[in-house]
Amino acid sequence: MASKFASSVDYGLMLSKRIYYGKGTAAAPAPPAMSRSPDSYLPTAPMVYAVVPDPTAVDNPDVPSYQPYVHGRCDPPALVPLQMHEVAMEVDCYLDTAFVSITGRWRMHCIMSSRTCDCQVAIPMGEQGLLLGIEVDVAGRSYKSQPIIVADMEDMSAEVAKARDGNFLNSQTFMFKVPQVVGGSTISVKANWSQKLTYQGSQFCLSIPFTFPSYVNPVVMKMPKKEKVLLNVNSGTGIELPCDHASHPLKDLLREAGKLSCFYEAEAAAWSSQDFKFSYSVSTTNISGGVLVQSPSLHDVDQRDMFCLYLYPGENQSGKAYSKEVVFVIDVSASMKNLLMNVKNVILESLSRLTQQDSFNILAFNNEAQLFSSLMEPATPEAISNATQWISANFTASGGTDILFPLEQAMKLLAETTASIPFIFLVTDGAVENEREICNKVKDRYSSGLPSCPRMCTFGIGAYCNNYFLRMLSQIGRGYHDASYDAESVELRMQRWLAHALSIMMADIAVDALENLNSLEIYPSEIPDLSSGSPLIMSGRFSGKFPELARVTGVLADRSICTIDLKVQQLKDVPVDRVLAKREIDDLTAQAWFHESIQLAEKVARMSIQSWVPSEYTCLILLETIREKMTSDIPPEVPEKVNFNKMLDLKGQRVILLGSLGKGFGNLTATAKNIPPGAEEKQSDTANVLVKAASNCCSKLLDRICCMCFIRTCSYVNDRCVVALTQLCTGLACFGCIDCCFDLCECCSCL
Repeated sequence: MASKFASSVDYGLMLSKRIYYGKGTAAAPAPPAMSRSPDSYLPTAPMVYAVVPDPTAVDNPDVPSYQPYVHGRCDPPALVPLQMHEVAMEVDCYLDTAFVSITGRWRMHCIMSSRTCDCQVAIPMGEQGLLLGIEVDVAGRSYKSQPIIVADMEDMSAEVAKARDGNFLNSQTFMFKVPQVVGGSTISVKANWSQKLTYQGSQFCLSIPFTFPSYVNPVVMKMPKKEKVLLNVNSGTGIELPCDHASHPLKDLLREAGKLSCFYEAEAAAWSSQDFKFSYSVSTTNISGGVLVQSPSLHDVDQRDMFCLYLYPGENQSGKAYSKEVVFVIDVSASMKNLLMNVKNVILESLSRLTQQDSFNILAFNNEAQLFSSLMEPATPEAISNATQWISANFTASGGTDILFPLEQAMKLLAETTASIPFIFLVTDGAVENEREICNKVKDRYSSGLPSCPRMCTFGIGAYCNNYFLRMLSQIGRGYHDASYDAESVELRMQRWLAHALSIMMADIAVDALENLNSLEIYPSEIPDLSSGSPLIMSGRFSGKFPELARVTGVLADRSICTIDLKVQQLKDVPVDRVLAKREIDDLTAQAWFHESIQLAEKVARMSIQSWVPSEYTCLILLETIREKMTSDIPPEVPEKVNFNKMLDLKGQRVILLGSLGKGFGNLTATAKNIPPGAEEKQSDTANVLVKAASNCCSKLLDRICCMCFIRTCSYVNDRCVVALTQLCTGLACFGCIDCCFDLCECCSCL
């Protein structure tokens, strides 16, 4: 998908060379010539593109110029990046979550004023980005997104599959179309999303896509270009927040204990050429934290009070480390072929971090399971060297996927663990039919009271595995879950996941304040350990009165008991419900899947509507409002449930279905066929391919020859030569061979 998108943008930039801006104006900024890889054209900031199926529509809407007639159509349509005229960003950070709102204004500078075309809007988001809302305003029309519950759950997947106006370019970039925008119009877009702050060395780090390519700078040089950034941080703590790094020159507006507000505004010669990055320290010397309590709103689905407990690991981590017994359970089915090298690199790096007091084993599975050793091996240099050779020989992608048997083997290996913390690290890219059976067997083992119950840590790769199954496994086993939906990020995310799990500093955590609360529900259901690589954040719902002081106890690596008293606060300026919404929805969705509970699924859907956080049981729609047709200033009320068999059409509004923003519950068919993550089954219709190649060749060739060069050339060519060249080009186009001329045509630079 990324390569197709990049090709369309590349073609669109070539088409934009046809535009004449009049005397005294600078030429349009050239696209990057150093690279034509797909990554060079992927959006690295909010972008808007004109979707051009007909290249004859490309022209300056203000200063029409002579354009040679172009034959054929663009299939797929070309994407011409629109020039941006204004951008502003506001960021609010609470605990480990950032809420981002970006507003931009673009102009349809590349389409004739008498023509229209669709606009493609791309919204790239940061770490674990989650789209919360979209607003668009263009030429007397406005669009606003809204999550809705599909009335007929059984038909949901079929209806969502038909949606073509919204889709993910990759796991962190959402795209949607705005239909029929007139050439010369101004389009304003506001996008809201949430993303995670990464934790590195006692610092929270924020990174937001804010790198705009040169070709979105307006050609009119006198037009002011204003960038604005407002950053607010509220950590909920009473400690100072020193700023360690900022990519843009921020000025302090407010700085007090636990709070920080900064502002950046500039009239720039060119738009920002780097992502917005900011980091600040929250940790003290020792383990610290707090508890935030909030009452529910009147419209909250759950009328119980909510709490959020957080623990920061602190900078003093020189104490004794926990010894570990680790079993890596790695999927080596055929679909993992292109990923095994990344997985191998991460496993070898993790082995090198183990001490000689630790022990390990490796289990590679597909239809069968292969063990590195029949016993747990001490992490000596010799054993790690042998493991490296074994991985090279046995990490060969083949066969199908069977998870239950290797998990049972791994638990048997760790059955006799006493003085160490046992870990099982499960990595897979597939879904299996007996996932609930696996969860029940693991749950039975943990509830049997056996002295040794391993921490179950799971990692999912791609969209074909069921991450709610993996999340449920990690909840049962008090471990950590993470996922990567893009092949490019597998290695980095796996490294973080393993480093987080293998750096436990306090285990078996208990909170005495929770013992006397009524109807208590905790997310996650089992309290995980505190790691030096990440803060511990847990939340819940309760009835009753939360005490003013919460005492947290845990076991350190030297087997001593650590006790921490946390102050309980009710802060009105920290939206606890917004910060916790994603956690609650993900955990409840995993439970709804595991228990096959319709009631829990309906609760998740209602919570999603209330918080605007996407879920597996809701879809996103765009409501189009034509202001001239509105009979009043108050838009019609939109029902939460929509029956798509009779598409909703409100008075003065049209509904555009963008589809589901959820990741799904896995794909058994794709797993059975061993389809690699991210791969698509391609059609082999040779006739269609040849027709598309021929039409693309003709249109691309003509668009790459500028008007003046074409006229000058024709003036020197006689009639017979013109006929011969026309017949030759037609014959070559039929075979899709005209591509060889593209580089020659691109040398023409007289525009």
